[in-house]
This record gives sequence, structure tokens and C-alpha cells, in this order.
Amino acid sequence: MKKKKPPLPWVIRVVRWIFPKLERLAPALAHRYFVRIFFTPVRYRATEKETEVAQRARQSEVRVRGRHVHVYEWGEASTYVLCVHGWAGRATQFRKFIEPLNQAGFRVVALDGPAHGRSEGKQTNILDFYEAVRAVVDKHGAPEGVVSHSFGGGVTLYCAMKGLPFKRVVNIASPAVADEIIDSYLRVINGSAGTREAFKKYVLRTYGKPFEEFTAMHFVGHLPPDTDVLLIHDRDDKDVWIAQPRALAKAHPRVKLIETEGLGHNRILKDEGVISMVLDFVTDTGK
Repeated sequence: MKKKKPPLPWVIRVVRWIFPKLERLAPALAHRYFVRIFFTPVRYRATEKETEVAQRARQSEVRVRGRHVHVYEWGEASTYVLCVHGWAGRATQFRKFIEPLNQAGFRVVALDGPAHGRSEGKQTNILDFYEAVRAVVDKHGAPEGVVSHSFGGGVTLYCAMKGLPFKRVVNIASPAVADEIIDSYLRVINGSAGTREAFKKYVLRTYGKPFEEFTAMHFVGHLPPDTDVLLIHDRDDKDVWIAQPRALAKAHPRVKLIETEGLGHNRILKDEGVISMVLDFVTDTGK
């Protein structure tokens, strides 16, 4: 039996009602508001099981762009696997991976990204995440593998493109295509294509690059030649449609896609079969 998705936070329900009206009456104001929405993650409360697993971790902080970023470690092994969560996520969402990875001989290191979980900040972006991941890698050394979820997949590929030593990367339920990424936000708040185009102009004006160059479809074409990427994605994922990883898998010969069914966008992180595939890949038996 499928679990019902948790209800949207009240603030999002309010925005869904207001935003289409704001687009009609004051489009410039709506476009500015969308920029704020896009870079402001909603903080969801950790579950009781996540809190328990956090209490078992060694916890520390790294300082990134003037903000503290919270870091967790489980296990004692010298080699480790790094976990990078998605937008509005938390490090402890990888709780089901910890024991299997520890038993396979890996320490698990994970961070709450900037403006997420226990880390400081209210707004963030992929550049902040990159600096946070880089700080963790500078402290702990090169990971044996990286496991990421959703937005964290784009972060991980960006980090690899920028030269962080990521040889085996697993992206679970991760977006890849520029317009689909923006439209996933617009669907939540009932926004229109006009806001999408205004946002893309904002990104180009502010960062000097088109939004497409901040997506996995761009990063994958600039990876080091020895980087192997495994995509695991569910055909029933309503948040990131399966067409996105399929397009990414076609774009690079060292990208492999495994499709699952019935797991959706978040439950996929708790599936034993998915965890087994990740273990095979990072231990080099599933390449």
C-alpha cells in the first residue's frame, strides 16, 4: 500500500492561490518573488527515525561563505562514501544506507547543505552547495563514491566537473533538463511560462551564464574521462519525470541508467534493492 504524500506546508498552499493572481496584476513583482522562492528551500522537520540516526553520528561543522554547515559521520573506516541530499532535504534521509555501507567497509559522511537541516542560512544555490561539498572533501579527502538524491545529483556532477575527485557517482531521482527543473517549481505554485522565461533572463544577467549551464545536462558533457555515473530513477517519480534521466543517459557513454517502479521520488531512498545496487556500484562490482 502506497503511503500518502505529506500535505504541502501552509505557506506553499497560500502561494499557490496568490501567485497566478500576482502574475496577472503585477508580473514584474511576481518574477522577483519567484527568484526568492527558487532559492529558498522549505525546511521540513526530520522524522523520529532520522533524529535517532543523527544522535548516533559524530557531528561537526565546516564554515562556508560565512555560514556553518553541519556534517555527520557514521563508522570508523578510513575510506568513506559521501552522501549529498536534495533540495529541502537533509543528510539523515540517507539513514537506510548507513549500516549497509558501514558493513561493506565504508565510513559514511553526509552534510546538511547550506540553508538546509541544521546548517545556517535561508537562501542558497548550487554554487553554495559546491563550496560546502568542497570543504567537506578538503577535510576528509577523496571519497570512494558519492551517493546523491534529487538536486544533490546536479550538485555532485557540478563538483565533478569542477575537479573534485569523484570517480563513482550515484544520482538517485535527480533532475537534469533546464526547463523541466524550473517548471517543477512553477507547477507547485501554479506559475506560468512567462515567469520561467523571466527567471532565465535573471540567471543570465546575474551569473553571466544561461540557466542551462547550471544543469546536469551541461555538467555531464564536461566530466573528467574517468568519472562513472549511475542513475537510479523511478518511472513513477512525479517530481522528476523519467524523461530527464533518460536524456542524461543518452548524453554520455559512461552514464548508466537503472529504472525502478513503484518507488516514487523519496521512498526510493529506503528500498533495499536500490541500496544493494548502490553498494555494488561503489565497490566496483556493479559498473
